[in-house]
Amino acid sequence: MELTLSYILSQILIAVYFISLMPTYFVKNRKSMLIISFLGLVCCSISYALLGAWAGFAMTFISMLRNMIFLIDEHKNGKSNTITKKDILILFILCFTSILFSIITYNGFFSLFSLIATLLYTVSVWQKNIVIYKGLGIPVFIFDMIYNIYVGSYIGAFLEFILVFNSISGFILELKNNK
Repeated sequence: MELTLSYILSQILIAVYFISLMPTYFVKNRKSMLIISFLGLVCCSISYALLGAWAGFAMTFISMLRNMIFLIDEHKNGKSNTITKKDILILFILCFTSILFSIITYNGFFSLFSLIATLLYTVSVWQKNIVIYKGLGIPVFIFDMIYNIYVGSYIGAFLEFILVFNSISGFILELKNNK
């Protein structure tokens, strides 16, 4: 990877994304997690665009839309731990859109890792259980780490590696708190 201004800026933005993502595995409520995650995703999407990693950009864009949909729905309808038909429809639309965008931006086998991470993360946020969210973070970060290596975002890959341990810690703490 050539050290251009675009590349350096992409690595700074991906670092900002990860710094903002770390607290989401320790917050106690879904609304805070969605807001913090959304703000970080803005940086992540710009980072992928600067790298020309269009599959990652598309998946990040869908993730931003997902977080907005979930936030608006909870604001409008209140917090609910019950999964409704509307929730299932929203999940289906988000997964279908992710797959469609993945087909459009397909750039080899490893570009699918961004899709897999996005689908897992979407399910983890959709299902409304913070324990499952934290547990599914582990495979999400592994798939994203491999994708970041593939697109040359080495700082992103390194930070994904750290977040694997961060999510494991948050998951273990959540399990202990629920006992």
